[in-house]
Amino acid sequence: MSSLMVCGFVGLYYNVIIGWSIFYFFQSFQYPLPWSECPIRRNGSLAIVEPECEKSSATTYFWYRQTLNTTSTIADSGGLNVKMTLSLLVAWIIVCLAVIKGIASSGKVMYFSSLFPYLVLFCFLIRGLMLKGSVDGIAHMFTPKLEKMLEPKVWREAATQVFFALGLGFGGVIAFSSYNKIDNNCHFDAVLVSFINFFTSILATLVVFAVLGFKANIMNEKCIAENTEKILGYLNSSVLSYDLIPPHLNFSQLSTSDYAEVYRVIKTVKEDGFAQLGLDPCLLEDELNKSVQGTGLAFIAFTEAMTHFPWSPFWSVMFFFMLINLGLGSMIGTMTGITTPVLDTYKVNRELFTVCCCVVAFFCGLLFVQRSGNYYVTMFDDYSAGLPLTVVVILENVSVAWIYGTKRFMQDLEDMLGFRPCIIYFYLWKYVSPICLILLISATVIEMAIIPPGYNAWVQELAEERFQSYPPWALTMCFSLIVVAMLPLPIVFIARRFNLMSDGSNKLSVSYRKSMMKDISNLEEQDESRFILGAKPGEAPPTAPAGRPYLTPAGNKTLDPNLLSPNICYGTSYQNPAVSPTTPTTPITPATPESDS
Repeated sequence: MSSLMVCGFVGLYYNVIIGWSIFYFFQSFQYPLPWSECPIRRNGSLAIVEPECEKSSATTYFWYRQTLNTTSTIADSGGLNVKMTLSLLVAWIIVCLAVIKGIASSGKVMYFSSLFPYLVLFCFLIRGLMLKGSVDGIAHMFTPKLEKMLEPKVWREAATQVFFALGLGFGGVIAFSSYNKIDNNCHFDAVLVSFINFFTSILATLVVFAVLGFKANIMNEKCIAENTEKILGYLNSSVLSYDLIPPHLNFSQLSTSDYAEVYRVIKTVKEDGFAQLGLDPCLLEDELNKSVQGTGLAFIAFTEAMTHFPWSPFWSVMFFFMLINLGLGSMIGTMTGITTPVLDTYKVNRELFTVCCCVVAFFCGLLFVQRSGNYYVTMFDDYSAGLPLTVVVILENVSVAWIYGTKRFMQDLEDMLGFRPCIIYFYLWKYVSPICLILLISATVIEMAIIPPGYNAWVQELAEERFQSYPPWALTMCFSLIVVAMLPLPIVFIARRFNLMSDGSNKLSVSYRKSMMKDISNLEEQDESRFILGAKPGEAPPTAPAGRPYLTPAGNKTLDPNLLSPNICYGTSYQNPAVSPTTPTTPITPATPESDS
């Protein structure tokens, strides 16, 4: 239930980002691109560049003013942004059509939405490597900054990225995998998905840094040109002497190294009054170090770089179509994490429930398409998913590794796979993962306590972002998101503890429960080598000896070993012996779930 709540919060704001991509996608069908130049304001016969755009940049102005039309504070809602509202409506219609038939419709969509981005990424990588400065960006990517490794924020954001990339804690992976056959090789799938995710991240990062390297070179050349004009002005006004300039330099085409030499000479000679000259060092490293993340990466940095591409509208259309497909793939998984648990539990009509979810989500999403909606997207991204998702994952880990039992879980996998997983999984599940997750939660809580919660607001008068703290009501909303997402954990526990809600085992008698727990206890006390060290990976599990006693509701009873195939064992589930010791043992026909458990 808590995972379902997290999926709901993420789906609300994530589809807004798809709406933004849809808006930019349709804006890309024009030449030149609408964000390539600053708009001209005409006052009679006088034409001037829009001041807000001139102070920032054309892409930044288009994003904050013409797309979001954002306000300067979260307290000023500014009313609905009509363009973004229509884009959000289109996004929810697309998502609804993709998931309305369940796996039958979403599966077909996922084939395209998952594979098409790879084609675009490879095209962008090839094009990016042909750009001037792309090698500088990639070299910057592979240059380690060890001091960053000591910052807890880096590890927290890395973990959050892994959670989102692999879908950990969202429920979508569990929902999709429930359609697999019992003997499906989930071990191979897990390893394959992890490696695909890793190499996809490397591929996407190469594309990003190649383009950012190109952008950094463009900005650095612009910086050198502006400062060269300043130096020429100082030379003509006799503030600087021509004797300071090396004779071999040509000011009409000043390279990066030439400008660095001039800058160093002037700084050495004019040591006392150098600050008054207002010259910038124009270092490429400084441009590469400028932090670009979140929405700014896709809608400001990339859009600016694409304005310098030949055939820029084509690349812009491809880029935002790729973003729409990536977002759609994520939204399908998120929506599946919402609909599947409800449909399996309450057996409601799928189409009707899906449509109702999308309609309710659209109206709730109007919060994010106000003029101040971008700030709410940041709020939900920071607070509704990070900490609650980590709590959900660590509880899943503890439930399986310590309550259900790692050895029993490995035995289950052996029955399903036909071989024992590697021994390292036992220690990773039981010790390494919980410890890492506890450290991650601790770092997150400490960071939230130390760093004041806030957001980067776009100040129209200054044409730049400024950090602002959340007002008290917004701060309350931030922590309410965390509490509401984790609220099902104690509520369901209390409800089941006092028999206010069925936990699926209420038909088991007390004596049977005690007998079952005793059997589990005996199983846990057995030698670990039986479950871990007793066989090599790939070795087929031993055949159960004939006449072996198995625990049944009526006590120990000899069962036919042929009945203990994985399909029979897992087809009825460990939770399904819905008989009491006083009831004659009869074949049990389990209810057919919406998705096979």
